[in-house]
Amino acid sequence: MAYNDPRTIVSTGWLADRLRDPDLRVLDGSWHLPQAGRNGRAEFEEAHIPGARFFDIDEFADHSTVLPHMVPREEDFEKWMGGFGIGNHCQVVVYDGTGLFSSARVWWLLRHMGMDRVAVLDGGLPKWKSEGRELESEIATAAPAAFKARRRPEMAKSKDDVKRACATGDAQVLDARPADRFRGEAPEPRPGLRAGHMPGAVNVPFSSLLNPDKTMKPPEELRAAFNKAGADFDRPFITSCGSGVTASMITLALEILGHGSHGLYDGSWAEWGQEGNTEVVTG
Repeated sequence: MAYNDPRTIVSTGWLADRLRDPDLRVLDGSWHLPQAGRNGRAEFEEAHIPGARFFDIDEFADHSTVLPHMVPREEDFEKWMGGFGIGNHCQVVVYDGTGLFSSARVWWLLRHMGMDRVAVLDGGLPKWKSEGRELESEIATAAPAAFKARRRPEMAKSKDDVKRACATGDAQVLDARPADRFRGEAPEPRPGLRAGHMPGAVNVPFSSLLNPDKTMKPPEELRAAFNKAGADFDRPFITSCGSGVTASMITLALEILGHGSHGLYDGSWAEWGQEGNTEVVTG
């Protein structure tokens, strides 16, 4: 099946048909863990979808904290978006060089800051390339635009929100990390973090939401993955992962399924796993 929802996820064909629309803006949101040995910006400069601009989630973030790629200040976000030529009226499509990975984080951030017309490109750049579609290396420019952030606070959760959920069970934490990290059997990629998961959390590995070609599974298979993990759709969800990137993939899948009661724990395990006043469970 082909996803074609301009507020969640769209197909390569959908984007190709609209690539020259005057209100369309394309962002390359590629980001990789250090052990991947890849540089998203360098790959973007070599070849990208025509008209795309590079959105660096580490650069366009809150630099007053040591936590990685946290949500920035509204005024900074407005400046960056305006510099990309993105106004509130634009349709934005975000892709990445993995297929479907960090683009979901950019999608979530734009949604959190008040944008409605923003979608992830299903299958990302690998699918676009495999279909022989147009690429360019020239870096596009755009006339500055006016963007007004309208933060949706319910979409972002804090450590205190997660503590409350763990204590009361009023919301269920869905953790997108691989199963061995969730169980505490594998070390975290960031040094100094404890291994394990939050009390009461259930594991929905982000890979369980994807087809082998890194496109999103169809809705019935997404729901099956959530059900297999033990997700309780009668409760609100808090999505989490290592640093708020793959948690966004769970958030995207929930939106596709029409479950609107959820928020993303921005600090995720990069914050919770530090030594301190948080409980960690293994097994």
